[in-house]
Amino acid sequence: MATEGRAAILEAPGEPAVIRDIVVDAPGPNEVLVKIVASGVCHTDLTVKVLNGNGMAFPIVLGHEGAGYVEQVGEGVTHLKPGDPVVIAYRVPCENCPACRRGDPRHCYMALRPGQRIHRKSDGATCSQVLRCGTFATHTVVHAKAAIKMPEEMPLDKACLIACGVVTGVGATMNTTPVAAGSRVAVIGCGGVGLSVIQGAKLRHARQIIAVDVNPTKLEWARDFGATHTVNAKEVDPVQEVRRLTEDGWDGGVEYAFEATGIPKCTEQAVKMLAYGGTATTIGFPAATDSVNLNLGDMATGVYWNKAALHVCHCGDALPSLDFPLLAQLYLQGKLDLDSMVTRKIRLEDVEDAFHQMETGDVIRSVIEF
Repeated sequence: MATEGRAAILEAPGEPAVIRDIVVDAPGPNEVLVKIVASGVCHTDLTVKVLNGNGMAFPIVLGHEGAGYVEQVGEGVTHLKPGDPVVIAYRVPCENCPACRRGDPRHCYMALRPGQRIHRKSDGATCSQVLRCGTFATHTVVHAKAAIKMPEEMPLDKACLIACGVVTGVGATMNTTPVAAGSRVAVIGCGGVGLSVIQGAKLRHARQIIAVDVNPTKLEWARDFGATHTVNAKEVDPVQEVRRLTEDGWDGGVEYAFEATGIPKCTEQAVKMLAYGGTATTIGFPAATDSVNLNLGDMATGVYWNKAALHVCHCGDALPSLDFPLLAQLYLQGKLDLDSMVTRKIRLEDVEDAFHQMETGDVIRSVIEF
C-alpha cells in the first residue's frame, strides 16, 4: 500500500529545493518504509545542490542523516518490525564486492540500495534519493540492513546525527586511523565532522588535541568538545604553530592529523603537521578536479624523510550495525555529546535557509523535525 507525504526536492540544476507532495510505494523485498522523525542538514546535501545533482537524475529527494520509526517491512525482513526506532545508514556493505568477499566490509566498494520507491505526486516522476536515503521527507524506503535499530531511550533528534557527521568523525579516529592513547592529534576544520573527530580523539585518550580553523566561534566550540589547544589559521601559519605546540626535541609534529574541510591545501597542511611516521587522514568531500602537491624531500615535513602516511576516510569506515549502536550507548553514558551539536531545530520548509546558514553563519547542525 502506497503512502503519501512531503519532501524537500531538487527539481532542476541551479534551482532551490522546494517542498512537494510525494507518493511512496510499499517496501519491496528486504526493504523497510520509515516514517522520518528528524533529519540533520549535512554539508553533503548542500554539495549535491551546488554540484547540480552530482550525477543523480532529477528530481532528487535530499537528506541522508535521518532517524524515525519503521512503518512497514517488506518480504524477507525479520530483524525489524513496525514501531522500531531506527537510524538510517547511507553506506551498508554490499556483501558481494571484492572487499566484502575477502572479509573487509569496512572497505566495501558499493552499498546496499533500495528500489526507487519515491514519486512526485503531481506527475508520478520517480525521485532519486541522496546517498540512497532521501531523509528530507516525511517517509522514505531504504534497504532493511540500512535501518539500524536504536535503544528505546535514545532521542531520535540526536540519533539522526550519528548517521553521517558523527560516525564519520568519530569513526575516522576509531576505524580509519585508530588514534593511540597518549598521542598528539591535529584536526583541521571544526564543523560537525571536525568536532566529531575531536570527540573521537578524546574518547581514544589522545593527550594533545589541536583544533585548526579560521572561525573563532568554531575554535570555541572545539575547546568545548575537547580540544586542548586551538590555532586560528588566519592569524598564524597553522603548520608552524602546530609544530611549535608539539615541539619535543624531535622537530615536533603530531602522530595524527585529520583534515575535515575538503580543501586540498588543508590536506597538504595535515601532512606537513606530522611527526616522524605519522598519519594524515583526509575526510572532506573534494571536487573532481582537486589535487594536492606533497613534498617528498624536506627533512622535517617531506613525505619520504618523515615517513608520512595518508589515509582516506569514507563515512568513518563504519559498520553501521556495530558502530551506530556503540555511538548511541556512548551518548546515553554521557561520553559523546550530541546535544551541543544541534544548533537549530527547523521545519522542512526551512531547508534552504539552513543551507544559507551553513554557508554564512555559525552553525554545527540544523535538525529538521517532522
